[in-house]
Amino acid sequence: MSATASILSFKQIAFDFKEITKAGLAVSVVFSSIAGYLLGVEDFQDLKMITLLMLAVGGYCMVGASNAFNQVIEKDLDALMDRTKNRPVASGRMSPNHALFVASLLTIIGLILLYLINPKSAMFGAISIFLYTSIYTPLKTVTPLSVFVGAFPGAIPFMLGWVAATDHFGIEAGTLFLIQFFWQFPHFWAIGWFLYDDYKKAGFFMLPTGKKDTSTALQTILYSVWLLVASLLPSIGYTGRLFISPVAAGIVFLLGIWMIFYAVKLYQLRTAKAARTLMLVSVSYITLLQIVYITDKFLR
Repeated sequence: MSATASILSFKQIAFDFKEITKAGLAVSVVFSSIAGYLLGVEDFQDLKMITLLMLAVGGYCMVGASNAFNQVIEKDLDALMDRTKNRPVASGRMSPNHALFVASLLTIIGLILLYLINPKSAMFGAISIFLYTSIYTPLKTVTPLSVFVGAFPGAIPFMLGWVAATDHFGIEAGTLFLIQFFWQFPHFWAIGWFLYDDYKKAGFFMLPTGKKDTSTALQTILYSVWLLVASLLPSIGYTGRLFISPVAAGIVFLLGIWMIFYAVKLYQLRTAKAARTLMLVSVSYITLLQIVYITDKFLR
């Protein structure tokens, strides 16, 4: 094999690995875990870079494994949708057996790294992979409640970082879990709305009523409100060491109103464009929220 061919082959392998692990999603999940870790440590002197590195790599492996298992299970359905038909397994570039090997290897590496941090982190990592692949994925073609089930593994990363830092699951970790849990609903319903026709080709009905209707739009607003309420819980003094100042609470409140505004716009317009905008706002919301929490912790 020539050097040029080798380079092209390596590029294809790297591209397929990125696709099968859904690198963009995995990196955002790792960011959430790191945010949780930074909130969990007492101060900068307690930061352990080796733990942070194991959390980042282990977290990526955890999400990557879930996505790889998912793409093996849904390979025939992925082939029906425009947004997924070029995925490695669905397109035939990677065999299901090879994908299963990658998924299994990522699972083992991820859980070992998380276990080396502490056993609780590995336990939550294992629960996340199990719920995503064994319950959420099969339910996607059965019931819109699949989004509710999928919100559980989706909410684990933020909380996982706290557990990695403290080796403890308490009110603080529970609050971080609750925030990201409520965030899942407006985020994924917005995606389900603007990709409705594509999802329909594979028999996926991700919206709460199964339709782009008034009830779905109303529930999106409701969960955006619940998200704001959950996000403000650390400001009232009942969430243990997890606390935000009045200034941070004010910023979080404005972020929440921003998100609710676009949820209302979806209710009013009910267009794919409005749904896509809400999805982008939701991604910005959770990222900015985590940055506000961390900045507030280390500046006060």
